[in-house]
Amino acid sequence: MRLLALETSCDETSAAIIENNAVLSNVVSSQIEIHSEYGGVVPELATREHLKNLKSVVNEALDKASCGVNDLTAVSATQGPGLPPALMVGWKAAQAFAYSIDKPLIGVNHVVAHLYSPWFSDGQKGKYLDNVEPNISLIVSGGHTVLTKVKGPLNHVIIGQTKDDAAGECFDKTAKLLGLSYPGGPEIDKLAKGGNPKAYDFARPMLNQENDDFSFSGLKTSVKYFLIKNSSLLHSKDKLPDLCASIQAAIVEVLLVKSLRAARRANSKCITISGGVARNSYLRSEFQRECRDRDIVLRIAAPDLCTDNAAMIGLLANLIYEKGGFSNNPDDDIKPNWNIN
Repeated sequence: MRLLALETSCDETSAAIIENNAVLSNVVSSQIEIHSEYGGVVPELATREHLKNLKSVVNEALDKASCGVNDLTAVSATQGPGLPPALMVGWKAAQAFAYSIDKPLIGVNHVVAHLYSPWFSDGQKGKYLDNVEPNISLIVSGGHTVLTKVKGPLNHVIIGQTKDDAAGECFDKTAKLLGLSYPGGPEIDKLAKGGNPKAYDFARPMLNQENDDFSFSGLKTSVKYFLIKNSSLLHSKDKLPDLCASIQAAIVEVLLVKSLRAARRANSKCITISGGVARNSYLRSEFQRECRDRDIVLRIAAPDLCTDNAAMIGLLANLIYEKGGFSNNPDDDIKPNWNIN
């Protein structure tokens, strides 16, 4: 079983080759430098870069895996959710590729791929762990903040999600208020290491509500008006680490408390975390500490699989293929707002 996977849902062009649940290659071409000038992803520019880079990325993935086109058993690609023009590049390329070699095409939900990525062990040598145990899964990225209850492989249901901004979006937008470069989340994480997370008390929206939903727009607004009233802090290099640490602590506390509460309610002894924000060092350390104290098994996606990449798309596609749960309709189209259920 050899499978080509493509990922173009946002601003990374990626291709991977999966063989019998192992990652033979995972090539990612990032567009961060292009979009940093604008403080966020520009869909038109992302689409142009996908068009420009996709062929070379696919060729590199095939070369690294020592895989020929005729060695492929199937083709997969992100079908949604994501930026429509960006999705279209990878999906249409995958359709054409699959048709030309007369192989099945497997459409993959990008968020579901994140959801199961903690069960793929580290990076290039990753293998899918088919013994997915019941767990509470937190998917946290620039576009999504979702809590799901997972019963087993491909058996999951949303129990909570953000009502407005995603956690990663909050990181990036508050970083912009602080004058940090894009993407702001990693910048906040880096600067916060030298700061006091209790220096400033920012809002923690919905923290004390018993539901499993999130809201981060209020936190962003809290930071905005605090900085208006205390603008001198923006000109103090000594205070910037404290600001970053305090913002980060507010975001992570909401994610942590909500996840632990959901696990307790579901009587679950396993929590998983995935998505780009799962690379945040403070989030990882706080979840590790709290889960250890509560005797909860914690699985966090490997750093290589946290950000957008084709390996997680291919690994999930492999599982879907094995279970026969895919449509091979050549007229299938992208699903920009595809829900994970």
